[in-house]
Amino acid sequence: MSYEKVLQAKQVIVGTKQTVKALKTANVDELIIAKDADPIVIEKVVQVANDMNMPINQVDSMKKLGKVCGIEVGAAAVAVIY
Repeated sequence: MSYEKVLQAKQVIVGTKQTVKALKTANVDELIIAKDADPIVIEKVVQVANDMNMPINQVDSMKKLGKVCGIEVGAAAVAVIY
């Protein structure tokens, strides 16, 4: 499950804008998207990931993804660096 991968990561970049920036500039190892995220919100992240041939993993809940990342709100997208 991708939630455990987030917990084991060396660095986690949370949020759509920050994730897009990280995909373009950092060596992101994995991209995680919440299935319940608004498609309009994650559209840019998915587009950039597809352009860079980055595989996209999905989790069920924005709320749980945010909690695993240590924030008190939901997270639509997370970039993981191992």
